[in-house]
Amino acid sequence: MSQKQLLLFLSLVISSLGFAQNSGTLKGQVVNSANQPIFNVNVALEGTYTGTETNQNGFYELRNVRPGTYTIKFSYVGYKSTQINVSVEGGAITEVAPVVLIGSEEQLGEVLLNAENKTNEFTKSSSVYVSKLPLSRMENSQVYNSITAELLQSQIVTNFDDALKNAAGITKLWESTGRGSDGAGYYSLRGFAVQPNLTNGLPALTNGSPDPQNIETIEVIKGPSGTLYGSSVVSYGGLINVVTKKPYNGFGGNVSYTSGSYGLNRLTADVNLPLSQGVNLRVNSAYHTQESFQDAGFRKSFFFAPSLSYQVNDRLSFLINTEIYQVESTNQTMLFLDRGSELAVNNLEELGYDNNRSYTSDDLGIENPMYSIQAQMNYKLSDSWTSQTAFSQSSAKARGYYSYLYEGTRIFMGDNAPYGTALEDGVVFARQMNHQNSTTLTTDIQQNFIGDFEIGEMRNRIVAGLDYYNREVRNSGTGYLRNGLIYIGDASAENVNASVYGITDPNKYITDYDSGILSESGVDALFQNSEISPSISRQEIYSAYVSEIFNPIEALSIMASLRVDRFESESNSQTAWSPKFGVVYQPVLDKVSIFANYQDGFSNVAPQVGQDLDGNSVNYEFDPEHAAQLEGGVKLNLLNNKLAATLSYYDIEVTNTVMTIAPQVYTQGGELYSRGFEASITASPVKGLNIIANYSYNESELTKGTQGDDFLNRRPESAGPKNLANLWATYKFSGNALNGFGAGFGGNYGSENMIFNRNVAGTFTLDDYTVLNASLFYQTDKFGITLKLNNLNDEEYYNGWSTINPQVGRNLSANFTYKF
Repeated sequence: MSQKQLLLFLSLVISSLGFAQNSGTLKGQVVNSANQPIFNVNVALEGTYTGTETNQNGFYELRNVRPGTYTIKFSYVGYKSTQINVSVEGGAITEVAPVVLIGSEEQLGEVLLNAENKTNEFTKSSSVYVSKLPLSRMENSQVYNSITAELLQSQIVTNFDDALKNAAGITKLWESTGRGSDGAGYYSLRGFAVQPNLTNGLPALTNGSPDPQNIETIEVIKGPSGTLYGSSVVSYGGLINVVTKKPYNGFGGNVSYTSGSYGLNRLTADVNLPLSQGVNLRVNSAYHTQESFQDAGFRKSFFFAPSLSYQVNDRLSFLINTEIYQVESTNQTMLFLDRGSELAVNNLEELGYDNNRSYTSDDLGIENPMYSIQAQMNYKLSDSWTSQTAFSQSSAKARGYYSYLYEGTRIFMGDNAPYGTALEDGVVFARQMNHQNSTTLTTDIQQNFIGDFEIGEMRNRIVAGLDYYNREVRNSGTGYLRNGLIYIGDASAENVNASVYGITDPNKYITDYDSGILSESGVDALFQNSEISPSISRQEIYSAYVSEIFNPIEALSIMASLRVDRFESESNSQTAWSPKFGVVYQPVLDKVSIFANYQDGFSNVAPQVGQDLDGNSVNYEFDPEHAAQLEGGVKLNLLNNKLAATLSYYDIEVTNTVMTIAPQVYTQGGELYSRGFEASITASPVKGLNIIANYSYNESELTKGTQGDDFLNRRPESAGPKNLANLWATYKFSGNALNGFGAGFGGNYGSENMIFNRNVAGTFTLDDYTVLNASLFYQTDKFGITLKLNNLNDEEYYNGWSTINPQVGRNLSANFTYKF
């Protein structure tokens, strides 16, 4: 962290503390006449610049209000404005009874409701992104999980991987590599690989792992979502959308410090400032350093995210979000299994790997500077229609050393070693390296028209939009070279062919032998004469889509959607259509929803230059792949909003997949399925207790391919464990001697995982795992202290995707947060 960055960070913190003296806080919730929370309601304290907007659960909070009597005005498009009077005391929290906003077509009724009607802080009851329309969870035919900022704070989450452990049916496949174009982490979602490529519903790529400081909510949206989001930034299993923190009317924020195992030091700030009438600035920032849990490795980063909102008048508003992220780290250890030979070992016990060994050096880091900006203009055309214009641009770079360990036993034994050759004991990995120099540039422009109107007695909600997406990858990195051999096992000189590499001392072949160069100067010398072939690849996508939800009766909603995409690149052009349908019936309004959906996803398949089975050169051109999902289930909202649950069964069929039947020989027409069950529950059965629990089961298989296909009738390696489960519960005492104290407990479970699963090469299976976590905390209105013990049972466990990725063992973190 540079001196200028540190001064900027501290000035934001210090300058803000003086505002928080001798003030009070107002808290409350806004709902509609059906007792559903309303999102984005404007909450203004008349006669002041103080105000805010309700969150996705309808809650609002006004901090640093001077003592006195005020009038609060609540306003939202399509509802009648409402005013109430409140009194504020210095240093106290005033709980305002829930306010009901009445729709413009309704008669004004009772305004105040019972204050006991509250929802769980670990969930969101609505979303404006899942269907590109403001829908409550109960009326949305699609399944999604919301991971809230409150949940992340209760767990002292300092990295994106840990945040995603709170959703159903998602698990990590690959670590964040930092390499160009796709350096973010890979995750398995409903059996398919996905990366976190969306922010606020717009493309926002990164070559590293996102910092959690600016996260308001993470939405894990399930199923093929090509109809509303296209194909370039989503997968057949779904998508990951990061919803950022937005400015609000009024002063407030917090500063936080976290310290922990392996040299963890993390300083964050969240400051919101009203600049003038209707103009608000919010700045989130984080400085993070940490060493690896292994014998070498590190990560350090600086994150700065200013956002500005401008409410010009009742019709026109602007919002600008910016993120600047500078990261430097070493590659986390990943052992790649040999994809061209029969496996020498089939499980961790046979491998004998020591997960304390990283086989890297702190000299060999990679930098990932990232910049993104999003701008949005909303204009209210009428009481029924709104125009939304959105622009997004991002730049993600990779600069430095990228390395991985590839099983190379056959290579080690000699270039002429027969197929299936292996050492009698142990495995040899070759360290593969290159010098990254890559930039990925993306631009996205969307124009949406959003309507909410009635035809006769039938309500219609519609979004119609145009989308232009451009992606350009500039690469001038080196090719790969081998930098040393790593032997894992206990072999004697008779088991190895040392002369292949001119090594005559057999005593060097001992457990964990490493012959590579791990200094920066030494690696630079290796790359000194490496050939660099600069390249630029571009892709443009032009899209149009329309989605409508209509209600023949209040309890029944039907969705119909369609999208068309036109792909353009230097090598080919393709057009793809994607429909979507959904139906929701609520036999008990706002309490029980029975839903079903059909969703479509697609993937543009670039042409390949290859050969036929006779060795003749062939230019292969392919049609788009397609995935179709059928899903049904039930959503519950019971016990006066204290219990929310979603139970669903899905069936995804992928057709027209491209298969490699021989080196550089391709064919199209493969088919696979992914089917499963998911259950998500959030509950707050008694005051102070919050619970979130998820379970998923998945079956996947490639059912159609060519004779001899290495993956035919096998579970895909991207599918992850069949069974996944997670739980987190917190309890906070109140009204007694332990007022403000609390505790949390939970964990994650994953069943056996076939990370390598092929007909010829064999199977490598990771063991099942159970990781338990616990916390203790003390919270007041002004500050909070939390102690968190992760992996308290010190489970040694791994993830992977044809790779073996060691995960961190027991570790402790402590957090102090001051609120103002």
